[in-house]
Amino acid sequence: MKVAALIPAFQAQGSVPDVIRAILDQANSQGTTVPVWVVDDGSTDDTAKVAELAGARVIRHGTNRGKGAALVSGFRALAQEGFEATVTVDADGQHPAEEALRLACLPAPAETLVLGVRNLVRDGAPRSSQFSNSISNRFLSLFSGQSLRDTQCGLRRYPLPQILELAPRSPGYAFEAEIILRAARAGLRIVQVPVRVWYPPAAARISHFHSVKDPTRIVFRVLSTWLDRGAP
Repeated sequence: MKVAALIPAFQAQGSVPDVIRAILDQANSQGTTVPVWVVDDGSTDDTAKVAELAGARVIRHGTNRGKGAALVSGFRALAQEGFEATVTVDADGQHPAEEALRLACLPAPAETLVLGVRNLVRDGAPRSSQFSNSISNRFLSLFSGQSLRDTQCGLRRYPLPQILELAPRSPGYAFEAEIILRAARAGLRIVQVPVRVWYPPAAARISHFHSVKDPTRIVFRVLSTWLDRGAP
């Protein structure tokens, strides 16, 4: 299976180089090849420049379009290059490289959607994240007909041709919930794998996720997707 790591990044010049180098080093230590691609989603800092210097191939958005739009841009570019799947990794260093490589090398068919499942309490996630994730889990489980344990984790392995056929529409954080619902509706195999993540101390955390607005958008997107029976 030809697989790459994909990092959606916005204003991430301080963290993304370490994330890139860690993935490349981890892949090298395992004797495998997992190239790293970065989608710079309209950053005004040096995210694109430092990502290239660290060894990533970079796609640039002229303006900030949102995480979902960044992922879709990356998916399309990778599919055009012949990649079958991609492991998505957050730019802030929350996802350890060894966990990303474990998903990349997971012995599951290439057409499988692999969801990372965090232990938010063990790994010290903010209470707001624990709460919004629990609501999202219950909501998506109900509408997808599957028992889902982590619907907001960004560490995933996406099967590229199958995901692009689903034509996801959300440009923001709701993308990750929407794609689960579309995948379940299409009968795509979904595998859930426990993963370890790292949360920096509260004072050092940088997040573009809004604890009220973004969960509301997720609920709206799930409802609109569920009601849109003509969609995949």
